[in-house]
Amino acid sequence: MRDSSWFLAMESPTKAMYSFSRTKRKVEGLNLCNMRFLGSPSPIDVARVRVTMAEAIQTILDGIRGIRVASCYLSDPYRFLKPGEAQLCTERLEGLSDAVLSSSSTIMEFNGDVAESSRRVQVRFVSKLQPPMRVPPSSIAIPSDLNRMGLSGVVNSLLEAGNSNWKTQPFDFLIDGELVRMPLEHFLVAKGISAEKILEIEYIRAVAPRKQEEPCLHDDWVSAVDGSDPRFILTGCYDSYARVWKAGGSCTHILEGHNDAVTSVTIVNQKGTEDFTNLCVATASKDRTLRLWKFDVDEPLNHPMKIRAFKILKGHQSSIQSVAAQTSGDMVCSGSWDCTINIWQTNQYDAEGDMVSIKKRKGGNKGEELQLEEEAISTLVGHTQCVSSVVWPERETIYSVSWDHSVRRWDFETGKDSLNIFCGKALNCLDVGGESSALIAAGGSDPVLRIWDPRKPGTLAPIFQLSSHSSWITACKWHKKSWFHLASASYDGKLMLWDLRTAWPLAVMDSHNDKVLCADWWKGDSLASGGADSKLWISSEILL
Repeated sequence: MRDSSWFLAMESPTKAMYSFSRTKRKVEGLNLCNMRFLGSPSPIDVARVRVTMAEAIQTILDGIRGIRVASCYLSDPYRFLKPGEAQLCTERLEGLSDAVLSSSSTIMEFNGDVAESSRRVQVRFVSKLQPPMRVPPSSIAIPSDLNRMGLSGVVNSLLEAGNSNWKTQPFDFLIDGELVRMPLEHFLVAKGISAEKILEIEYIRAVAPRKQEEPCLHDDWVSAVDGSDPRFILTGCYDSYARVWKAGGSCTHILEGHNDAVTSVTIVNQKGTEDFTNLCVATASKDRTLRLWKFDVDEPLNHPMKIRAFKILKGHQSSIQSVAAQTSGDMVCSGSWDCTINIWQTNQYDAEGDMVSIKKRKGGNKGEELQLEEEAISTLVGHTQCVSSVVWPERETIYSVSWDHSVRRWDFETGKDSLNIFCGKALNCLDVGGESSALIAAGGSDPVLRIWDPRKPGTLAPIFQLSSHSSWITACKWHKKSWFHLASASYDGKLMLWDLRTAWPLAVMDSHNDKVLCADWWKGDSLASGGADSKLWISSEILL
């Protein structure tokens, strides 16, 4: 059992912050806690009170300049005083605060909200984080009006008290499994939680990018991105090329051959092969074809190498919007403006097809090379408008969304849809993940990101509707290792990071200065996004 002096030291930073905040707000406008004048004070009286309070606040700043209270609270909300400094600061602040109240009492009255503002609640902070990120399990009293920033400051001061080398970092807070996104007292009232008992608050690392990489420049709109391989990022561009990017922004390969904009790209992880360097990737284009490519990921290059596809897949009657690979890598599926989903084989040698002669584009080289052309092995029919996005998360199951306002789940063996959800909006993007990899996220021609759980019987209504964007949603991606987190991109130029335990976005990234067209996770802690500004941005160091 720790002694009372330790307990007081733990509370001191919070008390200091709270007292300073209270005094500062009294000076700025004389309206803290709904202060109101009694009668009609003269301008001289008002001026006298303002001067008195201004002198009080100046005394605070001068008297504890070495402790830098103003800087701690106003400029850097995540830096708090050491316990010894905070104790001295608290004593001075409380004395001066009382003096300020006394000097203004002749012309002001405080209503019952003063008592409310000084109310405190007993809390116990808990966490699943490993030491040294765990605070002592004892309960402490904190002001009830603290928000997430204030709670984060309390936890940081507790951690710093037990570890002098602790570096301040932001935290998020959960009460009964829901993220706190408002002042604590408001949250308790909204959720009907009693403040009379000890409140257990779980803290987790705040999920937000801590670093922004330099953008990778393209020659036109960046319309597609795949970050499923930690060694590189694959992009598709409206200039008809796909590109391979390594960390640091270096382009190592340029995939040439399409005759129109590349609309979708995917890495084909062919299982059962021992060749981890020569990867297969698939690209889809407005030229109505898909192309399959192989290249050596680890080949050292001083400049980008141009490569051509080993197989061309033909069969769609209109622009192809999306391509996705089966988990085994043996096949890919594609969605098109012709309202169909085609299934294609990816194996370079076993598939039956025609070898065609393709002229090389190298200047002065009249030579030709052979490429394999192949048709689809099956077609899924049912959508009545453009099939805008497809995913293939399980061997026998394909999901698709369309401008016909529907989300469909297809049985690959039978070619029939086993689920048909009507949304009411034209849909642009789709992903499957979350809890047990069963939740369906989709976005489209409004600012709402909708999430369905097809396991719930009797209803096809969304279980979540996230609506912080201000324009069409173009991409949504679940994090592969988290049940709660996903990202979305929009024509509003923003990339948003979501946690299903709150209706507000955890982070809003506005690096792009035009529409964001695509987004994907990379390396588990980074988000890669491309847009109409012809840039690939990478937001990194996202701790989940």
